[in-house]
Order: sequence, then structure tokens, then C-alpha cells
Amino acid sequence: MKRLNKVGRDFTQLDVGPALQAQLQKISETCINCKFCKQECAFLQEYGKPKQIADNYDPSNGKHPGMAFECSLCQLCASVCPVNLNPAEMLLEMRREAVRTGNGHFPEHRGILGYEKRGTSPRFSYYALPEGCDTVFFPGCTLPGTRPETTWSLFEQLRQTIPTLGVVLDCCTKPSHDLGRNDHFRAMFEEMRDYLVRNGVGKVLVACPNCHKIFDSYGGKLSVQTVYEHLAEDGLSTNLELAESVTVHDPCGVRYNRTVHASVRSLCERQGLSIEEMSHHGEKTLCCGEGGSVGFITADYAQRWGTLRKSETNGNRIITYCAGCAHFLGGVTPTSHVLDLLFNPEATMAGKAKVSKSPFTYLNRLKLKKRFRNAIDASITRERTFAAGESRKKRSLFKRLVS
Repeated sequence: MKRLNKVGRDFTQLDVGPALQAQLQKISETCINCKFCKQECAFLQEYGKPKQIADNYDPSNGKHPGMAFECSLCQLCASVCPVNLNPAEMLLEMRREAVRTGNGHFPEHRGILGYEKRGTSPRFSYYALPEGCDTVFFPGCTLPGTRPETTWSLFEQLRQTIPTLGVVLDCCTKPSHDLGRNDHFRAMFEEMRDYLVRNGVGKVLVACPNCHKIFDSYGGKLSVQTVYEHLAEDGLSTNLELAESVTVHDPCGVRYNRTVHASVRSLCERQGLSIEEMSHHGEKTLCCGEGGSVGFITADYAQRWGTLRKSETNGNRIITYCAGCAHFLGGVTPTSHVLDLLFNPEATMAGKAKVSKSPFTYLNRLKLKKRFRNAIDASITRERTFAAGESRKKRSLFKRLVS
């Protein structure tokens, strides 16, 4: 007998994949229609509570084809759900279904997907593994471009306690993951993961919380740790007494990682700062507005998160540990990256830390790659050429200009 939900709907009649059918069934049967997830989420205020979204979902009617791409996937809904549901998982499966059926490709996403593609290209990628290397530093895409000197200083600091530390300049392809391009994401990430494992790497130190989420979820034999945990455990102590108050924005990629939350706060306090927590922090943190690439589709929803975040700061400078969050929130209220604070504290608290913007970010990444190439005595190196079944196109005008 086919299993029917409380309202009698048979989700097996929908022409969608089994993963989405299971998510729809679970949300429809379990959601109690409380108001907790809807209170602060502009997306849910527009489209209804999770049970309503599940019960009304029908891709054949052509209504709201881009609805799932308006959810930030931040999982605040999951963190406040009294029956332990995660509606964001349902929305992500809706995105994957849209891509599978050819309805999930939007011109507004070309910029972020181009950014990702450059990150995985031979021009911008670089792997350097010294002899005996079992741990690599994975700085991500944004930090090396916006803060190349800080990225280098961080690598040098890490190498004091890990002499055989390698570096991987590449993209974890989380944009493709969140945009539902699951086949592309799995092919790209797993090729990188398997290459590292084959060459003796067992641990990845990441600077980006989003990279942490991807490695933690799909890394297999690779263990992952943030650089903030490592610094709190093994290095970078100071005797500064800045004697100011700040507040900490926890990126939603590590929403449930209390060790990371505590490590960042410890690093701030070692600089002499006191922390005034916002009402939404840790597991209940708010999205900065950048999550799920929502801003490309519905800018108002993205900006709403930033406005909410600013309202909770009590006038304090935000310290965060995601370069993307720092950029997005920095347009709303004074915001700094914790690595700016650690390596250039006075300028950071004065709002004068050097942070580059596009197009200089791309030049910075190329220069930093050259610096790593010259400085690391690597027994294994590579520039990534794998492109998930696609042939690399001829070099663009930009690439020819920066050559």
C-alpha cells in the first residue's frame, strides 16, 4: 500500500526523484505548523511554513519555478525547529531536481559560477605538497584575493607547528553544491579529494567555514579542522590590550560547531577584547545574506538578513571568520575578519585594515600563487586541469591580459 501523508497526498505520483519525494513526505508528515522558523525568515514569510511548501509543491504547474533558489539554505529553520526537521534539506533537493530537469539554470548565477570555475582552473589553482606532507592549508577562494598578505602570514604561522605543511589553492565548489548542480559538484570535489588522499594527505586546515562544511560532509578519509581551532590550540598568543568591545558573527556553515565558535572567541579575547553576544549567535546565528546565492535572485531577502544582523550589534564592530560574511556585512555595519584582527589588530579596530576588491582580488591570487610556488620546496605539485567532463575553453581575454 502506498504511504499517504496526513492530508492524503501521494508524493510518489510526483515526477521527481526519490530523494526529493522522501524530503517532501518527511516535512509534510512531521511539520507541526508552528511559527518559530517563519518569524525571521523573509523566504518563509513569502511562501509559507515548511509543511505548506511541501504540500503545495508541484513542478508541473509552472508556478514559482525559482522558489527554491530564494532560500538561503542557512538552516536557521532547523536550529529552531521543535521537532528536529531541516527544511533547508528539502529546498536543496528541490534545487537539485530543478537542475536535473533543466529548470534550474538562471543567467543571474553566471557570475558566481564563473568565479568558481576560475578557482578550479589551471591559472588560479596550485597544489604544493612537501616531502612527508600529511596536512594541507586550504585558504579557499575569497581570503587569498581580499587579504593576500594575511593569507601568507597565516601560512607562515601554521608552518611553525607543522613544518611539512602543504598548500592547496583551489575551490571546494560549494557554489555548485548549493545551486543544485550535484553531478558537477561531486565530480569536481571528489577528484580533488581523491588526489589528496592518494598523495598521503590526511588532514585539511581550512580558513573558510563553507569549505569546512563541504570537507566535513564529503571529505571521506580526509579530516578537516579550521585554522582558528589550530591557532587557539597551538599558536598565536599576544599580549595586546585593545580594551574594546566587539561582537562575533558565526557563519552558518559552522552553525553547529561549538568548538569553532569557542576558538574564535578565545582568539578575540587574547587580543584584549571583550565580547558582547548578539541575540542570534552560535547555533542560532543569522545568515549574513550571502547564503545560497540568494542575492542574485532576490536581493531583498539577502539584504533583510544584513539589516537584522546590524540591529543586534548594539553599535559594536562585528568580528567574523568568513571572508564572504565580512564582505557582505561590511556593506551594512563595521565588520572585520578575525585574521585581520590577529595579524593587524590596531588597523582593524580603527577600520583601516587593507582589504582588496575585484578586479585586484584576481591579481592578488595570481601573485600569491607565485609566492607559494617559489617558497615551498614541494615534492608534488600540480595545477588543476580536471573539469568534470568539460574541456577547458581557450583562455579568456582576462587570462591573456594577466599572463
